Amino acid sequence: MCSLPSMPGFLRVMLVVLCAVFIFPNLTHAEHERVTRHYKFNIKMQNVTRLCKTKSIVTVNGQFPGPRIIAREGDRLVIKVVNHVQHNVTIHWHGIRQVRSGWADGPAYITQCPIQRGQSYVYNFTVVGQRGTLWWHAHISWLRTTLYGAIVILPKRQEGYPFAKPFKEVPIILGEWWNADTEAVINQATKTGLAPNVSDAHTINGLPGPLSNCSDKETFKLKVKAGKTYLLRLINAALNDEMFFSIANHTLTVVEVDAVYVKPFASNIVLITPGQTTNVLLKTKPNPPNSKFAVAARPYATGPAAFNNATTTALLEYNHPAPSLSNTNNLPLFRPPLPKFNDTVFAAKFNNRVRSLNTKRFPAKVPRTVDRRFFFTVGLGISKCSKNEACQGPNNTRVAAAVNNVSFVMPNTALLQAHFFNKSKGVYSTDFPANPPVKFNYTGTPPRNIMVSSGTKVVVLKFNESVELVLQDTSIIGAESHPLHLHGFNFFIVGQGNGNFDPKKDPKNFNLVDPAERNTAGVPSGGWLALRFLADNPGVWFMHCHLEVHTSWGLKMAWIVQDGKRRNQKLPPPPSDLPKC
Repeated sequence: MCSLPSMPGFLRVMLVVLCAVFIFPNLTHAEHERVTRHYKFNIKMQNVTRLCKTKSIVTVNGQFPGPRIIAREGDRLVIKVVNHVQHNVTIHWHGIRQVRSGWADGPAYITQCPIQRGQSYVYNFTVVGQRGTLWWHAHISWLRTTLYGAIVILPKRQEGYPFAKPFKEVPIILGEWWNADTEAVINQATKTGLAPNVSDAHTINGLPGPLSNCSDKETFKLKVKAGKTYLLRLINAALNDEMFFSIANHTLTVVEVDAVYVKPFASNIVLITPGQTTNVLLKTKPNPPNSKFAVAARPYATGPAAFNNATTTALLEYNHPAPSLSNTNNLPLFRPPLPKFNDTVFAAKFNNRVRSLNTKRFPAKVPRTVDRRFFFTVGLGISKCSKNEACQGPNNTRVAAAVNNVSFVMPNTALLQAHFFNKSKGVYSTDFPANPPVKFNYTGTPPRNIMVSSGTKVVVLKFNESVELVLQDTSIIGAESHPLHLHGFNFFIVGQGNGNFDPKKDPKNFNLVDPAERNTAGVPSGGWLALRFLADNPGVWFMHCHLEVHTSWGLKMAWIVQDGKRRNQKLPPPPSDLPKC
């Protein structure tokens, strides 16, 4: 320890401070570690040209894709969103746990009323115990078609990655492009009761690439140096398509999913659903090759509806020291082979390879005991249209989607406000079924009656209850993969399989050691998924399919987690600028 000789008071204080710096360097560093980072999102219209057509799109600060948010684990984010467009807007910070900050989660009419034209709202939250790649997007109607961007959460300064530090980090955002106004697309589909039109192109970082019409110059180029390792932060921001992703003649090493480190594994192809993020390491070749390589993505689709099967491409180009090879236009282009659009076998094998890192530093805290068990069917059906509507389905019906045969009806006021102020009457009911109302052969011959019910129903959980949820796909209208996203929590995928879930046999094979930990997971087409999570975050939390068309049809529900007994287990009151309906 430092000795403190007799000296004037000022010098004595200075010596104490210096001693603290040298003896407790980590403590003094930690005091300055957490930073408050301010961003301003101006929601504005911007003319953008793609596929030789110019259209006005909704953007943040005129950028498409939107601005990247960068923070460190433990940082506070204060993001002011100002709405300058005619549409109501909310922003969701996809994958952020929002621990005791549910007012900032963002889904319209779930945790907040929308931000109307000329109004603003400050999203204020802290990144607690998370590091990696997440993303933000609009969470009302289909506005997230163009309103999206990356969230990069770096580790704390004194901590590194559980893998060698990459030479460079590059976000890769997969998306879709419509020549039409997507608000008109979904409004027309709602009016007719039929499936909406599909997109005109897929994009990589907002650009369709050379395989699309009139898009040679609208191509993202990934410039790399030989013999280096790059961290690619993959985000699937597509509205309705799960995607295969690959880079020709290069192997990718998966190291993280949904901002959770995983046991590294090599794969030439990555499957990523809407809502998911995946970090991969790309090791470039030791010497610059005399060629360029396609970075390609195209849909994985298992349902009965039409989809855009087009491939989007970017270019991986090596920096060449030789001036004669610096012009890459004449270099041969290699393209990667991608699975068939409905390759469910590849999808199952890839998802089964994802395992939590589960180390002392990054443990997999899987709930070992279960307080509440739920069995939810997820799939399609039909609903009756009113006499005033002219739906084009049989006998004036429309296509619908449901969880346990309940097609969710969005309320006119935010569920979180109704819950917090104990004004649920007429807004929502707490009788969401824990099991399907009628048992049937879920993945076999569908029942005769495929009509769904409707309502604004929720499940209420006590604080800290452990939950096991089995999600079962159905073959009604057609079996289909459903990427389900849970707000406010990460969950562990303890089991998955084909066909109908067997409650006696299947739990015996659950992985309670190192299951994948995610916030979005694909329920297998014609199969099931078993999840566990701990309800340790008070508030109202949305759960929905991240295929936007299914969300529009009602494949969504909400969980209410009650306050705990302690002060740090309760949801604080709403901020003063919370938008009003």
